[in-house]
Amino acid sequence: MRILKNKFKKIIPLLFLMACQITFSQAQVSPPGLGKAKTASWSVLGLKRQLDSTGTKEALTYIGLGTKSTPDDSNPFHKQAIWVLNHEVTHKFAKNQQYSYALSYRRQDVYDADVPYHHEGVEQEFRLYGRYAYTFKFADRWKWKNTVRQEFRKFFTDDFQKAEENFQFRTRLKSQLNLKLSDKNNQELALSAEGLFAISKLNKPTASWSKFAYKEARLGLYYMTDIPNSPLHLDVGYMNDLIKGYDQVDFGVHYMAVDLIWNLPYKQKH
Repeated sequence: MRILKNKFKKIIPLLFLMACQITFSQAQVSPPGLGKAKTASWSVLGLKRQLDSTGTKEALTYIGLGTKSTPDDSNPFHKQAIWVLNHEVTHKFAKNQQYSYALSYRRQDVYDADVPYHHEGVEQEFRLYGRYAYTFKFADRWKWKNTVRQEFRKFFTDDFQKAEENFQFRTRLKSQLNLKLSDKNNQELALSAEGLFAISKLNKPTASWSKFAYKEARLGLYYMTDIPNSPLHLDVGYMNDLIKGYDQVDFGVHYMAVDLIWNLPYKQKH
């Protein structure tokens, strides 16, 4: 099984050459990486607002909560892992093209690497990112979106002292295929593959730069639908996170995810 896993990891980067993210009308919030575990959970409450009368600009603000198991058990709710506050603005500036920019605050729990995995503390992160996406449409039901996302991540300890990692530049390439299942309630199915590459400025053990390198791969499958007779949108999904060098689990960390987004229409200012 270990050999099969290694072969699987080698073919994943090929998928990234197709290199996606969310559809403009339906916006699942992909789980953040929660580090070494067997299973994890991710839940989101969000508010999405149309910013103009043409429907080409929107803002999504959400709070997310993540929990995870240890590397030795399979309970995705065993340990608190992260909470996230994120605000993103998206502009569909051409028929098949859009860009986004966002600001995010993240508070992630850190655990000892060895049994019994004691809680070591909390790492804070401030993140800025921008994203460009191009969508290909096939017939009436298929969409293929390819996205490049560039992030700047700044880290602090719980009391805003220097963390081991000072800051990081991370590049994410993602490709996602959407299938419209039904016009009723805008039901869709989405399959995605994403590769993450990063370079970091370190504080410890010495002030130095790491090499720009491949870090992990994330594979996702989501079902998305509007909730009838309400302004709410629901996403239910699965993500498999393949972390480079993490061999304690077979076939990556398994995530289950749920998003609940409240959609607000555009209101003309007087």
